[in-house]
Amino acid sequence: MREAASSGDTRVRETFELNVGPHHPSTHGVFRAVVELDGEIVVNITPYLGYLHRGYEKTCEAKTWHNVIPLAERCDYMGATTNSFVYCLAAEKLLDVEAPERAQTIRVIMAELTRIFSHLFWLGTHGHDVGAMTPLFYCLRERESIMDLFELTAGGRLMPNYLRIGGLIRDLEDGFVEKAREFTDQFNFRVDEYEALLTKNPIYVDRVKNIGILSREDAIALGASGPMIRASGVGWDIRKSEPYSGYDRYDFQVAVEQGCDVYSRYLVRIREMRESAKIVRQGLDMLKPGPIRATKPGAVFPPQEEIYTKTEALIHHFMLVVEGVRAPVGQVYQAIESPRGELGVYLVSDGGPNPHRLKWRAPAFVNLETLATMTKGAFLSDLIAILSSIDIVLAEVDR
Repeated sequence: MREAASSGDTRVRETFELNVGPHHPSTHGVFRAVVELDGEIVVNITPYLGYLHRGYEKTCEAKTWHNVIPLAERCDYMGATTNSFVYCLAAEKLLDVEAPERAQTIRVIMAELTRIFSHLFWLGTHGHDVGAMTPLFYCLRERESIMDLFELTAGGRLMPNYLRIGGLIRDLEDGFVEKAREFTDQFNFRVDEYEALLTKNPIYVDRVKNIGILSREDAIALGASGPMIRASGVGWDIRKSEPYSGYDRYDFQVAVEQGCDVYSRYLVRIREMRESAKIVRQGLDMLKPGPIRATKPGAVFPPQEEIYTKTEALIHHFMLVVEGVRAPVGQVYQAIESPRGELGVYLVSDGGPNPHRLKWRAPAFVNLETLATMTKGAFLSDLIAILSSIDIVLAEVDR
């Protein structure tokens, strides 16, 4: 490409375009970016999406209200439980159902374990992207422990499929509370190990500090959320600003940094993992005996043990499976704080057995809008570190 260097300057500046992806080991999915370069300096970058497009929203509109849950978890496989969490909350708004207290506490515990799970994988792969291999092995160690907890409770490891409209599919298994306490008791020491590898490592700090600048004003204007906006000095966290499922009962701090760079995003996620472990411990202390599913015939599945002993429960279960829930005509929007930011779902019901319209507000997609702003004027060698700091999941971006 050829263009004038500046107005009134007769010299011609030559730039050239470079494809990064779609198959690049550091794009964390099938992602292509066309980078315009002036030497080694990034002039502009244009993301090209759609390589993983599956028609997720239209597919959900052909499913019954309950059958959307496993699809929701596959939209962002790094934050599966938070996806089913926000969907269930939205459906419960439409159906006028509220999950019991024990179910809400367990939901919070699972959501915060999922946040740690997601941040661990981000931290490991981010370190690998900038040349540090050891953090990946350390982080996968704790990630396996969390997946063991998911497997113990729900059977699934990556996508537990544990939440249901009105509550949970089943109660916690014996031994879950003890194993979760053991994990949280040790977790801060594990985070100390990650920090010993990176936080004051001069090679890492030089690699990520003062690059990928996203100012407070740009973060707000571009609609960034989650660690992206909190690393730019904005203390926006839906768990605090618009509490759901009893988050107002938990004592935790919103992690905020002022550096606006890749290093600040690293620090925010490190602090968030510590705070999430604190929330999990509080949730375990709050657990009280009680039902784990609301009681509302025609909307919520009956307890599994009753299906084998009560005829009316069996009929109720059969009708929900065959005909589905008939949600009242209406529309709702529900947002929660996922590991990547504001995760929202907009549901429209026409009174039928499936959503008339489902729109997914994917934080990774919105946060990706910041890439051009952060990379303009940066070196090409810094591009992957900047892209990594966004923490995109391409399945959620493309949907």
